[in-house]
Amino acid sequence: MKNRTKLPNVYLGAALAVMYLPILIVIIYSFNQSKINSVWDGFSFKWYTELFRDEALLGALVNSIVLASLSSLAAAVIGTLGAVGMARTKLPGSGVIEYLSTLPIMIPEIILGIVFLIFFSLLGLPFGMLTLLIAHTAFCIPYVFMLVKARLAGMDKSLAEAARDLGATGFRALLDITLPLVLPAVASGMLLAFAMSLDDVVISIFVTGVNTITLPIKIYTQLKTGVTPKINALCTLLFTATVVIGFLTMYLKKNSDKKLTIQEAKK
Repeated sequence: MKNRTKLPNVYLGAALAVMYLPILIVIIYSFNQSKINSVWDGFSFKWYTELFRDEALLGALVNSIVLASLSSLAAAVIGTLGAVGMARTKLPGSGVIEYLSTLPIMIPEIILGIVFLIFFSLLGLPFGMLTLLIAHTAFCIPYVFMLVKARLAGMDKSLAEAARDLGATGFRALLDITLPLVLPAVASGMLLAFAMSLDDVVISIFVTGVNTITLPIKIYTQLKTGVTPKINALCTLLFTATVVIGFLTMYLKKNSDKKLTIQEAKK
């Protein structure tokens, strides 16, 4: 008997409305002429103009982009090498090592922030961009590690073995065979790590210095004095960038799965 109930559609519509209606309101009011968010006073690009004139806000944005770029790049290198190493070696405690590698995702950010604060204090490191970079790289590594590991699990291992049989060294087989095949997963992990780093505020508060302000911290501190519609404009731009990054991640993952399917069909 065919199920004619509309409850699943109603539930899905309600869930989407709860998630995206506030974002839609922020986007709409970023084009509001009035300084008061609750009053619509006409369409204007005024707050986007004001946003690009705010040097402090733009400076915080540049800091966040630089931090996210460097931490995602470092996480890509460490996470990829870790996943490849775990796939090639069969250590007795490999399961425990893999669990520890993904643990930063499951630990609450406030606990990670306190741990990093104590750790950097014991090392005597000056708080600033360096401590931010180390902390962000640490919690970004699992995203790259898990995606690359999943890609390696579905990859035909005979390709690298064939390269070794033809005289290629292990390093050459890694460069010519393994890395090109896992590159889509690495790129997806980097994009995800970039988005997570750009968005982080809890850990950053614990490890930043007085002269290094990231965008999330800047917005958080402005909540105490009142948020202007410039933040609506900034949130709209960041939301657009996040959507673009999300689509790029999906596209790369789709291409990766397609290549893997073609590879299996040729066996």
